[in-house]
Amino acid sequence: MTTIPGLYNYRDLGGLPTTDGRTTRPGVLARSESLSTLDPVGLSALAETSVGVIADFRTPAEQQAAPDRLPPERPFTVLNLPLLQGAMADMMKNIASGSADAAAALQELPTLDQLYISMLDGGAAVFAQAARGVAASHDDSPTGVLVHCTAGKDRTGVATALILETAGVQRDATIADYAQSQENLAGPWAEAMIREVEAFGIPITPSLRTMLCGTPPAAIEQALAWVDEHGGATAYLMSGGLTEPEVEALRARLVA
Repeated sequence: MTTIPGLYNYRDLGGLPTTDGRTTRPGVLARSESLSTLDPVGLSALAETSVGVIADFRTPAEQQAAPDRLPPERPFTVLNLPLLQGAMADMMKNIASGSADAAAALQELPTLDQLYISMLDGGAAVFAQAARGVAASHDDSPTGVLVHCTAGKDRTGVATALILETAGVQRDATIADYAQSQENLAGPWAEAMIREVEAFGIPITPSLRTMLCGTPPAAIEQALAWVDEHGGATAYLMSGGLTEPEVEALRARLVA
């Protein structure tokens, strides 16, 4: 498995099984946390991949706080696709500044599945743009798509699940990929995130720890159940502007 030094939650999504017995093609779709921590070794490693398009779901405030670092030796196309839902730092700041009782305010936070459904309810056009990048990729130059947010688990997890579902990946494999982020982020990344939230004076409850660092399978299962109730992933992305030819191109590009 390809790794990028400096990233905890990077992975290429090649090799996943589809419902018709094929697998996803490596070098077409990858996912990670933000690229702000890349050092020269990590930048060189990223430059050696087929990634040429960065789909960034972070808000402008998140981008300003932790700008992506990209390899200087070749061009990258950046798709700024901000989704407010999932911006944990913004949520924590709002709790810290808007309530004298942070513990009580935490009770108002959504669960992960509620957060994902909120994303889905208003985010079809944004998710469709990310899928369009995959459909437009080709082998002539590095045009693989790397999707990311801050942790690479929530906004990124929903986006990749939609793309994988549209490509025909087995649902169990999609759910397992989502769940992998919790293991990847455990340790130094999670500890740093916890310290950052504690600095706001916010108590770390078990539910908040899950919100910040967890990827329980049930969360993405509930999100995908919502998508099923609205016609499935393909219909959902098409409601956001993805065309039928783009759907076919995505499948042809992502599935070997």
